Amino acid sequence: MKKYFILGLLIAFQISGVVNAQDKQLANETTLMPLPSSIDITGGEFEITKDFSVRVEGVSPERLLKYSDKVYRRIGEKTGLFFTQDFLSETTNPNEALLNVKVKREGKLVVGEDESYSLTITSENITVESETDFGAMHALETLSQLIEVSNGKYVFKNVNISDTPRFVWRGLMIDVARHFIPVGDLKRNLDLMSAVKLNVFHWHLSDDQGFRIELDSYPELNEKASDGNYYTKEQIRDVVKYASDRGIRVIPEIDVPGHGTAILTALPELASKDTTYTLERNAGIFKPVIDPTNPKTYIVLDNIIKEVSELFPDKFIHIGGDETEGENWMHNKDIVAFMKNNNLKEAHDLQAYFNVKLYAILKKHGKEMMGWEEIQNNKIPKSALIQSWRGINEGLAAGESLENAVNKGYNAILSNGFYLDLLLPASSHYTTNFERKNSN
Repeated sequence: MKKYFILGLLIAFQISGVVNAQDKQLANETTLMPLPSSIDITGGEFEITKDFSVRVEGVSPERLLKYSDKVYRRIGEKTGLFFTQDFLSETTNPNEALLNVKVKREGKLVVGEDESYSLTITSENITVESETDFGAMHALETLSQLIEVSNGKYVFKNVNISDTPRFVWRGLMIDVARHFIPVGDLKRNLDLMSAVKLNVFHWHLSDDQGFRIELDSYPELNEKASDGNYYTKEQIRDVVKYASDRGIRVIPEIDVPGHGTAILTALPELASKDTTYTLERNAGIFKPVIDPTNPKTYIVLDNIIKEVSELFPDKFIHIGGDETEGENWMHNKDIVAFMKNNNLKEAHDLQAYFNVKLYAILKKHGKEMMGWEEIQNNKIPKSALIQSWRGINEGLAAGESLENAVNKGYNAILSNGFYLDLLLPASSHYTTNFERKNSN
């Protein structure tokens, strides 16, 4: 059986892989990003005038009507034309509308949803057809990118486009724990994500430098572990709704048991070392780690997961699990004794013990586990989703940890090779060898 890797991107544009010479020519002629699966430039142009009008037909949820209106207004802003049509409606006569958007059903925010579409532009009219409203939204973004100036007029080049995403998981991670980002800026990023057809917002909400979610059960996490910079529940619901209106899933990350300085600053009773904890002000890998042998650890995590689950409808919650420093575990005699009594030979075994218990908590609240590649062990069920991030700096070939995860039967996404903070040229991201096929 063939397994195809899912791609998770930590970049602000979608990688489409290496394109052939014909595709390069089409890319130059259309300046589309990402490049659609199939483009046929048929010749001729559709002139955009003030009478340009739009109709949404078939299943047209409020989400699609709002999105269509947004793109319609954007086209007006790009061209400087004042369109006659005031607002979009299902009731517009299809014989009068110059752009007809035809959708069969409302899409669901789940992995693998149909996001395909066809876009046909002739000199007389434009037609979008799609299975779901997500496909139609992508088509409208493609249309917006096709605006050109020809002989002093704004036009769309006549084309037939058939497009479907190459990867079902196209994500952007934003780390607000180390660098708090206001809601308005998050929304601007969501707008940009939808413009290039990304569909997953990975929200890194806790780390050594801060815990950014308002929780009723543990207000001290906001009072002591955020410097006052955190998102209220109302703000989180607002961001999730804003993303949903753009066809984007939102996955929260609560990083445990390592990267736990912020949590331990507020809840030091969960720590593996008895000391005073304060928020970190710099990046790095730090020693503070949650105690997996403390029963209260799981009571607290149960309460946290319960509240987080109520805020985020996606089936996945990211539990971090990366760069867990085991030094404080190995210097705690009670933890060492626990490991010996439970036949846990090293720190990774203790982390596996922790992850199994956390997996059960997630399942209790109807969620699936997602985590960085270090969460892999032979006790974690294959429904867990592995995020591969380590590469050559950690002694691994690009994609090697991804390949290891898939060969063990996990679904996985790839982040290695797509880190914006490394300030690599775009060519580096485009040439990352991320597509592999393995037989099980």
